[in-house]
Amino acid sequence: MKYKTIDLFAGIGGIRRGFEMTGRFENKLSAEIDKYACKTYMHLYDEDPFNDVTSEEFKTKVENTTYDVLLGGFPCQAFSIAGKKEGFLDQTRGTLFFDIADILNRTRPKAFLLENVEGLLRHKGGQTIQVILDTLVRGLNYHVIGVEQSPVSGEVMFTPNDFLLNSKNFGLPQNRPRVYFMGFDRNYYGDLLNDLPIKELPKSRQKEPIFNDLHDLLDYGNEADFYLAEGYLSSLKKHRDKHKGKGNGFGYIVVNELGIENPISNALLATGGSGKERNLVYDPQEHIGGMVVKGKQTPLNNEGIRLMTPREWGKLQGFIGYAFVEDGIDKFSFPEKMSKIQQYKQFGNSVTIPVIEVLAETMVTILDYLDYELTQIKYSNIREKSQV
Repeated sequence: MKYKTIDLFAGIGGIRRGFEMTGRFENKLSAEIDKYACKTYMHLYDEDPFNDVTSEEFKTKVENTTYDVLLGGFPCQAFSIAGKKEGFLDQTRGTLFFDIADILNRTRPKAFLLENVEGLLRHKGGQTIQVILDTLVRGLNYHVIGVEQSPVSGEVMFTPNDFLLNSKNFGLPQNRPRVYFMGFDRNYYGDLLNDLPIKELPKSRQKEPIFNDLHDLLDYGNEADFYLAEGYLSSLKKHRDKHKGKGNGFGYIVVNELGIENPISNALLATGGSGKERNLVYDPQEHIGGMVVKGKQTPLNNEGIRLMTPREWGKLQGFIGYAFVEDGIDKFSFPEKMSKIQQYKQFGNSVTIPVIEVLAETMVTILDYLDYELTQIKYSNIREKSQV
């Protein structure tokens, strides 16, 4: 049996792919508004995801779609708390989380998985995560893994770091902490949710690492275009020294510099920018230093310092070299003429697929348990009635 999913804020389908890799989930509807991400999504899945999660038209589509699990990563936004007289759902109005909550409320899927940045845990002094969990648990009556309710007041109780998973613990050398919420419908499963076989999110991948460290992953001897111009590298050094003198930690980082035994990358960022500067690579080649490359204002640096490539970012997120490998052939690719800027952005904006795969395996274990127990209760009720 396959559970049916919808893929919201889909990007290029990283969450979807992680779920599909278990062989137990099938996607029925997607939503993404970035036109370049939509092109890649269409290229990978032969499905146009262009839908606006906030629109009534899309919400009607979801209401007319039979599905079991809602998937989505959503931007971190502040809520305007107007007072206790408002319902939990109303407190989130005007944010993209409201639209997720609205869809959950209208369609009542069996389960959901939501993803967000680490900063959500501290956002607005913890107020944002409190409102989100209040809405999911008390407002919508979902059981969220890692959340308990006070039997007296109904107040939600949780430890924020229980929702935090890091890509470096899931087989890839990237320090990328992210927040995940996994929930199950209490209206549907009732008291069965009080005694689940799994009570916390998995903190690691139990299989062998996909890449042990950056040495396994980096494509050494890369193209000259990715090497920093001497003038640019000099500017980065000056900028770092300036901030260091002020006691700040900002600066470029060479993630595999000599002396690091098991190098890993810093988190990739959707914006590129400092995400690239904090993930520079030492990759010396004799012929590179001093080379003049079109588009660069000064010759290439003599220290062998370059940017990571989009391909290396794809490996760090599990897209390349893992999630799309079939029969030993890696079938991941971008559409023709997709710019490198977009490739960086799309990988940086995505999830790390092996993390999602482990979460999907966890979810299917719980869903199988719940559906089995629910079936046993129904059969027991039928037998009791037949014996009366």
